[in-house]
Amino acid sequence: MVSHFEQFLAMGGYAKYVWSAYGLGVIVIIGNGIYTARIKRDAIAKLKRRYRT
Repeated sequence: MVSHFEQFLAMGGYAKYVWSAYGLGVIVIIGNGIYTARIKRDAIAKLKRRYRT
């Protein structure tokens, strides 16, 4: 007998499309966070170099 959780994971037969879309979304969100943190770090370093006397 298939449990409700297994039915949920199967997504009505569309699991590979649904879960790959969720996975891609998570990868994009994490990538945006890493990219933004790197840009912020570089901008702060540039400002510190510019205003160092």
